[in-house]
Amino acid sequence: MQAKGRNSGGSIAVLKKDRDFKELTELAQSHEIEYRIYGDDMQCVEIELDPGESVIAEAGGLMMMEDGIEMETIFGDGSSSSKGLVGKLFGAGKRLLTGESLFMTVFTNAGQGKRHLTFAAPYPGKIVPFDLAALGGKVICQKDAFLCAAKGVSVGVEFQRRLGTGFFGGEGFIMQKLEGDGLSFIHAGGTIVEKELGPGELLRVDTGCLVAMTPTVDYDIRFVGGFKTALFGGEGLFFATLKGPGKVWIQSLPFSRLASRVFAAANYGKKDEGSILGGLGNLFED
Repeated sequence: MQAKGRNSGGSIAVLKKDRDFKELTELAQSHEIEYRIYGDDMQCVEIELDPGESVIAEAGGLMMMEDGIEMETIFGDGSSSSKGLVGKLFGAGKRLLTGESLFMTVFTNAGQGKRHLTFAAPYPGKIVPFDLAALGGKVICQKDAFLCAAKGVSVGVEFQRRLGTGFFGGEGFIMQKLEGDGLSFIHAGGTIVEKELGPGELLRVDTGCLVAMTPTVDYDIRFVGGFKTALFGGEGLFFATLKGPGKVWIQSLPFSRLASRVFAAANYGKKDEGSILGGLGNLFED
């Protein structure tokens, strides 16, 4: 199992620079979990829970679990801050804005020994673990990217304040944000590339390929430039520009690109399947 301690000395040192002691104490509330990722293109993540530990997940993500683990469906974002009816309704409302369900599922080890449960990726791609304590306590990611996390991690919304970014950024005005000090797991399509941007360093990516970024990264949209390039280049009209410092995660196969290829293939008639000529064979039919 790969263990990620949320209170390592280096992480605490970073957090103390950005928050006072009171804020740091309030942040350190997530359960500590261990994990192991299996597979290559269709991955799953196995979570190990000690007695009393819990993990939160999106509905439908569970693959299997051992005896002794109890399930509970809850309102809200799964964080310990969602207390009371108002807090739970507010957390559930935030999830609706990102296109998610009103409910989340909490899996708790109610037994005496260690128990394991596994969550599966919904489509071909990679599962990426985030140690939020080492990343400053917050990561912004694309909608539908969240898979599961240690209990105490808050799954909220991040609004894009710039008009152009909201309209043409590929993710709209609303993205997900993961806050806390525990482990969380996201899923994205194809291969995931992690890049560390230095201060002022600029990276241009396809608007659909951005998976996640730390909040210190400046995210904007730029026109590709050039009339012929914009109309006939096949890369769209806009690029996402990411300016450091900070970390970004890029996916090689956005789900929208995969879905468009599947939809295009589904439009071919079944009578063309297996034919060497394919659709050209129709030219010789009576």
